[in-house]
Amino acid sequence: MSKIGKKPIAIPSGVDVQISGDSIIAKGPKGTLTKPLPQQVTVNVADGLVKIVPDNPRSKEGKIFWGLARSLVQNMIIGAANGFEKVLEFQGVGYKATVKGSDLELGLGFSHPITVHGAEGVTFQTEKNSIRIQGMDKELVGKIAANIRRYREPEPYKGSGIRYQGEVIRRKAGKKAATAA
Repeated sequence: MSKIGKKPIAIPSGVDVQISGDSIIAKGPKGTLTKPLPQQVTVNVADGLVKIVPDNPRSKEGKIFWGLARSLVQNMIIGAANGFEKVLEFQGVGYKATVKGSDLELGLGFSHPITVHGAEGVTFQTEKNSIRIQGMDKELVGKIAANIRRYREPEPYKGSGIRYQGEVIRRKAGKKAATAA
């Protein structure tokens, strides 16, 4: 039994879930999401609940895809209803971000600005030293945030770089602290 897969998913008001062949469609106030389903599971929608059942509950592969399918469907329903957001914070001298249309332009100390193209359904908002990435698709929002963070990962000595909001960076002592001992 999959602990995650066996839990039914409640469909919030304003969200419509449909099964179309081997894919699932979630329509809500934020928009429409469509994803293919793993072949090892069957999805049933009834009475405001989505239930996922493995085709073969005894196989290891069936159990794996059971939990995966449930998590993917739940993220689709939450995304169609409320959306997802990730906040990235800058720490460092001269780091800046500006929104130009649907794209994000970053100044991160390189000799050239970096342009991050916004995907469909993803929006950027900038504040003084942070970027807010919002969208319906949790996977896409997280992927874009991770790609932006990868340009200047936080370094352990000064702590400068791009980090997720609330992320704790382990700091290292420098050379002077090591020789003083």
